[in-house]
This record gives sequence, structure tokens and C-alpha cells, in this order.
Amino acid sequence: MEYLIYFGITLVISTLFSIGGTGSSVALIPILSFLGVGFDLAKAVGLFANTASTLGASIMNVLRKSIDVKQVLPFVFMSVACAPLGAYSATQMDTYYVKCAFALFLFFSATMMLRQKKKGAVTYTKAWVMLVMGAIVGFLAGLLGIGGGAIIIPLLIYLGYDAKQTAITVSFMIPFSTLSAFLTYVYLIEIDWILLGVVAVAAALGGVIGNHIMIFKLSVEQTRKFIALSLYAIGIKMIWSLIS
Repeated sequence: MEYLIYFGITLVISTLFSIGGTGSSVALIPILSFLGVGFDLAKAVGLFANTASTLGASIMNVLRKSIDVKQVLPFVFMSVACAPLGAYSATQMDTYYVKCAFALFLFFSATMMLRQKKKGAVTYTKAWVMLVMGAIVGFLAGLLGIGGGAIIIPLLIYLGYDAKQTAITVSFMIPFSTLSAFLTYVYLIEIDWILLGVVAVAAALGGVIGNHIMIFKLSVEQTRKFIALSLYAIGIKMIWSLIS
């Protein structure tokens, strides 16, 4: 019965967050922990859930030819390389202040996204931009157990990138960093493979559903507002977990 509960919760969360192109682990990790799952295990499961949910969306977008894969390869390379470094750092430092700063950044990013009025006109053509983003996302994936889309998406949108295309592209890039970070945690902790399988199936299904809603049901403006509201919710959840 408890695995059915985990399945339902993951399905709902993954669907909602994949609509905005961000991974669900930031919300899933504290919820699993609240339900009695160890925090380190919750981080590993959350990372794998991110991988599963965004991987389903990524495959769909590649088949639709919505993404230029060659342009995002530098991101993939750096995120895979830096994720283990973040996971190792998580075992060597107190992440309390890092999480505080990250939560404040989420509030700032969400506010800037809601105030941002200019139309997106930038495309993903700069290799160095992909390298920098990949390093940041990969490190954060390992350090905090998150996908990193919550940071990259508002930054790109504020710089002028199209909101919907940003969400689509980032959702393709995230699974590489989260999978790399997850594999690192496999060597650090004991994994509940049944829980992992249940969550992975629910996350993959939620990713497909959320991606379909994002592509066919929402306008660019609706996508941006939904992402902003999601970031506010993530920030509130992080603050609550830090003070409780």
C-alpha cells in the first residue's frame, strides 16, 4: 500500500513540474522524507525520478525534432562531469547555508520571470553558454539532489529566451546530470530498488503527461507564469524544510 502512495504522489508531482520543464525532485525529496524515507535515499530517488520524468519528455521532443541535439552536447558533457563532484561535496560540507541561498534565488528568479516582458529571441548557439550551464546544473544536481532547471530556466527567460522553447530544451538536458549524480549516490548509500522502480515508472508517466500539456495546451505566457508559480512553491518548501 505504501508503494501505491509513493506512486500516486510521484505521478502528480512529476506531471506538474514537467509542465514547467523542471525536475520534480525538489518537491519529491522533502515529501518522501516526511513519509519516512531516509533523506539520503530520498535524494537518490529524487534524482532518479528527475531522470525518468525528463527522459520521457526528452524522447518525445527528439522524435518531434523540437531540439537541436548537437547544440546542447556541451551542456551534457559538463553536467555529467560535474555531477559527481557535487555529490562528493555534499558529503564534505554543511549544505544548510547553500540551501538558504538557493531558496532566496528561487524567489528572485520567479519574481523576475513574472516581471519579464520582452519577447524571447535568443537561440541556443553559444557553446560556452552550454558549458557554463552544464557545470552549474551538474554540480547542483549532485550537491542538493535537484535537476537544476529551476535555476537555468528563469535565467534564460530573463535574458530573452522563449519560455516554451527554454522549458523544452532544459527538460532534454536535465536527465544527463541527474543520472550522473544518481549513479554517484548508488556507491554512497543503500538503495531501496522497489521504491526506486515504483517512483521511476510514475515519474516517467508524469513526464510524458506534463510534456503533452506543455506542448499542446499552454501558451508561452501561461508557461512562464506556471514556471514562476512552481518556483515560488519550491522556495517555500525549501524554507519550510530548513526551519522545521
